Amino acid sequence: MKKGDIIEIKIEDVLFPNKAIASYEGKTVTVKNALLAQTVQARIAKIKKNEIEAKLIEVVKKADYEQAPYCKHFGTCGGCIYQTIPYEKQLELKQRQVKNIIDEICNDYEMLSIVESPKKLEYRNKMEFSFGDAVKGGPLTLGLHQKNRFYEILTVDDCQIVDEDFRIILKEVLQYFLGNNTSFYHKMSKQGFLRYLIVRKCAKSQDILINLFTSSQEALNEAEFLNILNSLKLSGTIKCIAHSITDSIADVAKAEQFKILYGEDKIEEEILGLKFNVSAFSFFQTNSLAAESLYGVVRDFIGETKDKVIYDLYSGTGTIGQIVSVNAKKVIGIEIVEEAVVKANENVKINKIQNCSFIVGDVLEKVDELTTIDGANSPDIIILDPPREGIHPKALKKIINYKPKTFIYISCKPTSLTKDLPEFLKEGYRLEKVKCIDMFPMTPNVETVLKLSL
Repeated sequence: MKKGDIIEIKIEDVLFPNKAIASYEGKTVTVKNALLAQTVQARIAKIKKNEIEAKLIEVVKKADYEQAPYCKHFGTCGGCIYQTIPYEKQLELKQRQVKNIIDEICNDYEMLSIVESPKKLEYRNKMEFSFGDAVKGGPLTLGLHQKNRFYEILTVDDCQIVDEDFRIILKEVLQYFLGNNTSFYHKMSKQGFLRYLIVRKCAKSQDILINLFTSSQEALNEAEFLNILNSLKLSGTIKCIAHSITDSIADVAKAEQFKILYGEDKIEEEILGLKFNVSAFSFFQTNSLAAESLYGVVRDFIGETKDKVIYDLYSGTGTIGQIVSVNAKKVIGIEIVEEAVVKANENVKINKIQNCSFIVGDVLEKVDELTTIDGANSPDIIILDPPREGIHPKALKKIINYKPKTFIYISCKPTSLTKDLPEFLKEGYRLEKVKCIDMFPMTPNVETVLKLSL
């Protein structure tokens, strides 16, 4: 047995998020993107003492439970790899994966039933599409990366996790630029114009925001571009069209220049009766209807907030802080993205909330300042909704040192809990309960809420 050999294995387990496990000649084999009970062929990439890392080549035999995919792009597109798993089994798999992760750290807690998404398809309120080509030198494409490919972009004009308005916008924008022979930005040569197209659509209001990213190497015909978009027959209403310019070599949609071509830089979403303005660069949960379930769980876990001081760290556009602010003495949020904080404080005024405010900055630096804010005192409750990789160790130490009675930790990557959760337990916190919310149907991802108490 050596590197490059092709082996046939049957998948015995799948760890979060998509790490399939099998056995071969007394060793554990790990391979990404295979499903439980599938028989697959895989090429050995690395051999360790007791473990083999392999790369999936093909599925030899499907699992008995598998169904037909919803989307014609399945298998070529790199997303939605759970499409062939019946939804109830998706929920079962995600719940078990999270429980297994937490059980390695702590076993004295209550695992509550997972909450399903209100919509299984067409649920996303934001998509970041990339311009490129499907084959080198081929025609312009607009969509998502092909599976296991860094450069090749697949036009996902039948994507089923967004609604028809997204698909119409994608098709028409692509046709417009194809007709003009407009170039796309090549990552290797650093030449070209078109980079990304970001579309956001609110579930309740049906407001739409469109943000085109380009380099500065060519000029956009703004009048033509606006005419194309504003003539589309959509179920929602376009409220903002923006043009962002970036010449950064980083493959990330971050604007160096930002111009509103039409409307205002905001669309309005409603969550649990409160209204939230969302800007082009605000963080907002990508499944609005499931977000109501998520925030409902947070509110239930917190319980009584009367006269309590609450810190909302990594607060985004301030949704959670405002939802739990009823009867609280004070709610203060910290968020590093300035545009999100601007919108959060606007949302406080829109919702006529008097006891809630948000500040810009890195939690690591700003968390020390919170008790100096009038009415903040020491926190009774701290809500944490950190980035995927969890909390910076130095920031986590500062946060725990506040010693609130209750922590609510929201994790979009449960494997990060292996790093963060033990730190709470070391300081005397008890993990009371855990609940998963399926924010991302047809994918391996899941949101998890934990309640920790002194």
